[in-house]
Amino acid sequence: MKIPIMKLRGILLTSIPEELTDEDAINFQGDLLHQVNYHESRGVVLDISALEIVDSFMARVINETADMVRLLGAEIMLCGMNPSVAMTLVEMGRELINVKTALNVEQGFEIILALLENEDMEGVS
Repeated sequence: MKIPIMKLRGILLTSIPEELTDEDAINFQGDLLHQVNYHESRGVVLDISALEIVDSFMARVINETADMVRLLGAEIMLCGMNPSVAMTLVEMGRELINVKTALNVEQGFEIILALLENEDMEGVS
């Protein structure tokens, strides 16, 4: 399954669908990293609102993807996490370490824009 990745104002926007196989998740991870590199994107907004359940594999993929995006020099914002997913992650001991989160895509996009603008302002001084 090919997951669409859109670019808006230098930020990549994408959404993980509900039914995603382990192979699809790994392919998506590679596609996203390729797009970050290709577009020299400074930010990624990753919407997971369609996920009702996150198992340990998916939690690991999301966490590793966030780490990899940051290693490429981009910020990442995880959006739309369902309360049941948050509870499951904590209960499994699979908290998403150092991953910024937002309630929804709009909020995530605004936050990541502000982060990038702040970085630009710090670089000017």
